[in-house]
Amino acid sequence: MSEQSNYRIKSFVIRAGRMTESQQKGWSSVFPAHGFTLSEKRFDWDRSFAVAGRRVLEIGFGMGDSLVAMADQNPQDRYLGIEVHRPGVGKLLSEVDKRGIKNLKVFAEDAVQVLEEAIPQESIDLLQIFFPDPWHKKRHHKRRLIQPDFVELLVSRLSPSGHLHLATDWQPYAAHMMDVLSANALLLNTAGQNNYIARPESRPETKFERRGHRLGHGVWDLLFEKKSHDASRLVS
Repeated sequence: MSEQSNYRIKSFVIRAGRMTESQQKGWSSVFPAHGFTLSEKRFDWDRSFAVAGRRVLEIGFGMGDSLVAMADQNPQDRYLGIEVHRPGVGKLLSEVDKRGIKNLKVFAEDAVQVLEEAIPQESIDLLQIFFPDPWHKKRHHKRRLIQPDFVELLVSRLSPSGHLHLATDWQPYAAHMMDVLSANALLLNTAGQNNYIARPESRPETKFERRGHRLGHGVWDLLFEKKSHDASRLVS
């Protein structure tokens, strides 16, 4: 990678954790119907869902609370989540089963590999990454997910006029995200240069986020749009 020398970004750090009975049931009973693996090659948005709404992909959904809520509230849209934390995947699948949600699928794999090997180019209408690990210490900044090469990969999977929505509760990381996204020639800040957006109603507030607000912590949302092919030609 050009800016990371030989360091290859991973979208995750494996976290240990035992699964509850319901989380394990999600894996054993629900994953076969709602889960995908890299061995299945290209992901087909049209064949994988019974609905034909927006194609929304979330990277690193954690325990899945907000992603489940979004899918439940927008049954006409297609949601795909990527997460390697097995208890989180199990919990999400358990909720999917409990609520009878049909429009949410998952990959339990590294997001970089999924994007490179399984997701077709220009196939995502909304790509969201909420509260990725900020890697606070300077010597760990190279491990941050939001880097120029990774953003190029994300943009290649966005449809023309598709959107990239990021959120973080760490101001230095928000500034880093802003710099990286603003430097990409195919992205346009919907809020204007160097501006953040207020949390949209479409992004449910997490328990972690509410606790942060009580403690006086800020949250920064960024929403960028991929320029259409015609717009790209105009600025090139």
